[in-house]
Amino acid sequence: MRVLVLSSAFPNPTRPAYGVFVRERARHVAEHCETVVVAPIPWFPFNRLFRGADRAGAPPVVRDGNLTVYHPRFLCVPAVTKCLDGLLYFLSLLPVVARMRRHFDFDLIDAHFSYPDGAAAVLLGRVFRRPVVVTLRGSHDLRNAAFRLRRPQIRSALRAAARVVAVSESLAKFAIELGVPAEQVRVIPNGVDPEQFAPGDRTAARAALGLPSDRRILLGIGNLLEGKGHHRILETLPAVIARRPDVLYVAVGGSASRGYQRQLDDLVTRGGLAHHVRFVGSRPHQEVPCWLAAADLFCLATAAEGWSNAITEALACGVPVVTTRVGGNAEIVREGRDGFLVPYWDAEAFQGAMLTALDTRWDRQEISARARATGWTRTAEQVAQQFQEVLADGAAPTPSGWSPR
Repeated sequence: MRVLVLSSAFPNPTRPAYGVFVRERARHVAEHCETVVVAPIPWFPFNRLFRGADRAGAPPVVRDGNLTVYHPRFLCVPAVTKCLDGLLYFLSLLPVVARMRRHFDFDLIDAHFSYPDGAAAVLLGRVFRRPVVVTLRGSHDLRNAAFRLRRPQIRSALRAAARVVAVSESLAKFAIELGVPAEQVRVIPNGVDPEQFAPGDRTAARAALGLPSDRRILLGIGNLLEGKGHHRILETLPAVIARRPDVLYVAVGGSASRGYQRQLDDLVTRGGLAHHVRFVGSRPHQEVPCWLAAADLFCLATAAEGWSNAITEALACGVPVVTTRVGGNAEIVREGRDGFLVPYWDAEAFQGAMLTALDTRWDRQEISARARATGWTRTAEQVAQQFQEVLADGAAPTPSGWSPR
């Protein structure tokens, strides 16, 4: 079995933490079948000006462990005509994939995210007469489906796919609501690396990271985007500090827009939080376990999630979680055993949950054991089984009337 993985969210030398969860699944699936990754880079004239140097490109080919990863460019116009991304993605990759088939005649396309990747994958599947599996991963899928011109493309792609893999029950429901037959949908959550994410020595972690030993540390991990809710944490922090003056909120994540960064800085200034907040920027993924080992509590005031890898990793490290009851969060966090779930957006309830969590004696070993049991190995086995079933069924998109063959 030969599998072509298609995902524009995938780590590369300029963005090493981007789409780590896609790479982890792909490299574990590669233990069951021959796998090649095509991770296209959005391109537009003056790309560096519009998207920044870290998003402007990557080496054409990278060897990443047991994976060969290709980084072709695909035309993607910033800010406008986003409804054409799926078509432009397909047209840009068509000659690339045609050439690739000379030495890698894949049996199946494994696309991550419904748009533009899934939409383009289904078109490629029609051209090359190969079945397509599309994985729904979270807020990106939900956000794109909210746009009037993208939603029909997503619906069409998911219904044409041989299988839709959802990383949470909430995303499976989303697919079914779009008209995908329930028997075509499978729920396979993301995994976690149990060797990398495990309880660590708090004192040693804080010393290594330059964090104070005498503070209660609330940790947030995620890009500084409005949807991740860092500003909501800052808004509730003064009331928490009034009860717990030793609290320090540490935010690990980059990619903040100038406007959102100004909003965060303004909240710190107006709330008198300079002594209680640290923004440490983006950190390598392999460093994340150390930050989690240093934390007393993981906090994520997110607006939408599919399956939060950050929450899973926190729990695997034995860190209790306070988060919002959105998307797949309630499928990960057991109320009162792993942390607390709060309605979105109830600021008073979130504040109370943080204070209660700081006063609770948690069984961190039990929290960790449960989370670490869901490893990438099991996830990959389930995914590979779906690939085998799809190929056994002989499912493939109907040809669109022409083919390079």
